[in-house]
Amino acid sequence: GSALCEKLVEHFGAAGARLTVPTRRAERAKRLAMLPTVELVETDLHDDGRLTRLLFGRDAVINLVAILHGSAEEFERVHVALPQRLARACKVAGVPRVVHVSALGAAADAPSNYLRSKAAGEAALRAAGLDLTVLRPSVIFGSGDRFLNLFAQLQAVFPLMPLAGAGARFQPVWVEDVAAAIVRSLVSPAPEVVECVGPHVYTLAELVRLAGRWSGHERPVLPLPDALGRAQAALLALLPGTPLMSADNLASMRVPNVAGGSLPGLQALGITPAALEAIGPSYLSPGR
Repeated sequence: GSALCEKLVEHFGAAGARLTVPTRRAERAKRLAMLPTVELVETDLHDDGRLTRLLFGRDAVINLVAILHGSAEEFERVHVALPQRLARACKVAGVPRVVHVSALGAAADAPSNYLRSKAAGEAALRAAGLDLTVLRPSVIFGSGDRFLNLFAQLQAVFPLMPLAGAGARFQPVWVEDVAAAIVRSLVSPAPEVVECVGPHVYTLAELVRLAGRWSGHERPVLPLPDALGRAQAALLALLPGTPLMSADNLASMRVPNVAGGSLPGLQALGITPAALEAIGPSYLSPGR
């Protein structure tokens, strides 16, 4: 979310547009606060009054708020209740245009709290009758990402990579392409739902190996059977800080994180998605 927000600020700043960026912790976004086109506001978006006041006088809203880990209640609060509040606030403040970043695989019958709550959030915004565009990205990569960088860092430390969900399939998309899709959705007509994916599909094991190879620390990958994978996720969840993988993440990976083919892709917005191989080495290779 933060990396995508920074890229959005770059794109909109180049176009001369002004952005109001609400955040829970302003100290985490000091770089944005220094930019002349950005108004950084520390606030609680779960407060209806504060949210509505933020929206008065705005032309459009871009919703990037999301979590990857949490309880069912936390997913409900962030992915469902907040979009419901946002829809009501847009009606009161007279903001008709919303671009909402959801997730590939979001569905009411999906196997994880993450994907089901993402689908419910989309439905809440759609039911409000707003001028809505939903972007559904696969895993997002780019400089500073918490995906390929994390696997590169782990392989610099450990001689072997035990991996739950090694066969899960992804279609990674560059953060710059997702930011460009948001901007183009606002400045020109856009489909109601856009699947944001890169040109190639990989298994999780292949992505881990690429991260290790490009960073100079490729290690053997040991795929774990489902039972051991769930045990690994449970152990990781007990560690302090954000877990690498949770049981809900594993459930999400039962759904291939790839384009379905029935919905428009980035090409519908005039964007040719960049290949992972063209970008990954540029920020993972030593000295780059």
